[in-house]
Amino acid sequence: MAEIIRNGAIHADDWEVLRLEEGQDPAAVDVPAGRRIVPLAVWRAQREALAARAEAGVLGVWLAGDEDPAELAGDFTRLALIAVDFPKFADGRGYSIATLLRSRLGYGGELRAIGNVLRDQFFFYARCGFDVFQPPSGRYSAEQLRAALASLRDFSEPYQGAVDREPLFRRAQRGAPA
Repeated sequence: MAEIIRNGAIHADDWEVLRLEEGQDPAAVDVPAGRRIVPLAVWRAQREALAARAEAGVLGVWLAGDEDPAELAGDFTRLALIAVDFPKFADGRGYSIATLLRSRLGYGGELRAIGNVLRDQFFFYARCGFDVFQPPSGRYSAEQLRAALASLRDFSEPYQGAVDREPLFRRAQRGAPA
């Protein structure tokens, strides 16, 4: 079973990400039983058929970098989680999607980073609102994941504002000018 980092701790994970083959019809895909995270295209095509599984807490949806997170706004209460795919290191659109989900769309459920999730980016994923980091299976040993957890505390007081806190100038207590 793969391991993930959820809310600052390492956990075993029983969710599986469903990925489509090129040219595969989302309406015809069989979604196996169990905890599954399906692409937005499958959710769009099979929403009614998958709704009961979503409401039972065993179905989530993942977004690619070019998909609009607002499409899921009406389904926030149905979905157990929303995941955002990071297909490669150089693709940072997932950070924007997470920020939109948390700040503008008000999503309060589990937000998971999937795909090419790298330990040196964990701090930045958290700043954008991700609470679960799912690195590729077998990429990191348990010892490396523990070290990655410690790295989440490398920066004690970030200056910039983000989903997780206001910018420092708004948080600083200043006395009256002399």
